[in-house]
Amino acid sequence: MKTPFPPPAPVRPPRLPKQLNLRDAVALGLLVAMVSFVVGNRWPALSSGWFGQSSVVNQDLPENLDYTEVEQVYDLLRLNFDGQLNQTDLLDGLKRGLAEAAGDDYTVYFNEEEAAQFKNDLNGTFSGIGAELGVEDNRLIIVAPLEGFPAAAAGLRAKDAIIRINDEDAAGLSVEAAVSKIRGPKGTDITLTIQRGDDKPFELTITRDDITVPSVTSRVEDGIGYLRISRFGEDTVEVARQAAQSLKDQNVRGVILDLRNNGGGYLDGAVGVAGIWLDNQVVVQQKQGDTVTDTRRSGRQPILKGMSTIVLINEGSASASEIVAGALQDHEAAVILGATSFGKGSVQELEQISSGGALKVTIARWYTPDGNTIDQTGIKPDIEVTLSEADIEAERDRQLERAKAELS
Repeated sequence: MKTPFPPPAPVRPPRLPKQLNLRDAVALGLLVAMVSFVVGNRWPALSSGWFGQSSVVNQDLPENLDYTEVEQVYDLLRLNFDGQLNQTDLLDGLKRGLAEAAGDDYTVYFNEEEAAQFKNDLNGTFSGIGAELGVEDNRLIIVAPLEGFPAAAAGLRAKDAIIRINDEDAAGLSVEAAVSKIRGPKGTDITLTIQRGDDKPFELTITRDDITVPSVTSRVEDGIGYLRISRFGEDTVEVARQAAQSLKDQNVRGVILDLRNNGGGYLDGAVGVAGIWLDNQVVVQQKQGDTVTDTRRSGRQPILKGMSTIVLINEGSASASEIVAGALQDHEAAVILGATSFGKGSVQELEQISSGGALKVTIARWYTPDGNTIDQTGIKPDIEVTLSEADIEAERDRQLERAKAELS
């Protein structure tokens, strides 16, 4: 039986080793890669100026590094390497290595081309297979397949591990490196070797396609409003507020906010969307130790304040979408329903470099209004509803059905 609302492609319940603790990969940590890029990182809650305090953790480092030994390595390569060296590649390698030395999956150097692609991905335009990627224990994982695109159609699931890309071992690859290998022109094929839990690895051949994802969709049926946010891009708050006002004008008796498989995006987008329900209340805060050092509040124009609301989340909900779910849960403005979210509790900022590249750097750890961290633990739903293998095979969305029942 078809459901009246078009839900995102269901995520099959993952079968993972009990000892596996999922950390956020890259929102982008999205590093977005909707493998398309979105093949990419979990998009981070990407800051646009907030959380801008300088770190006090690294104040003891020298103002400038001693590059004497770096020059020695360069000279040895230049004089002895039996192969062609490229100056631009060498400099990019130095910058990439500095970022990687931070030991943080979300702190990443982009060259000029990668930086431009990253920004395009945030705004929902790319070419590839349509799946967000992350990194866990040096393994590439699927954070969320995107509804209606090749990865989901081929059967990829949240938390699947990518073992090989075509004939190349994927172990140890960064999200960015994987994205560059998986992305490609529309109509071309990519073969991925997938490890699903403890099952035997298997191959999937996927045909790439153009990926354009609207950040917000909405509709009304049977007196219930459905608001789907797939990512938090530059236009998300404006479009979401317009959709919310339309739902209110149609006198809906309740709203379903669907954040399933939403890998995140801009922090400002999360704060603005939470403000559709919250009236000048804390949405997210930064802490150093036990001390709150920064907070972000919602605006004062909550279109749906007091509206009965169910928020749908699952394993593919991460970063900025977790900020929204956590804020609405802590302020009791909505009931959270579904499966525990991904668990990304850090904020990144994209800093431009004179060469045209950029550094995506973790600048803060965020907490819910009640002071709770969700890093590696995720947002736990008030009402837990998981999808069984039978549900997925039958294309039955029990999470959406339960949400509608709660609002009836």
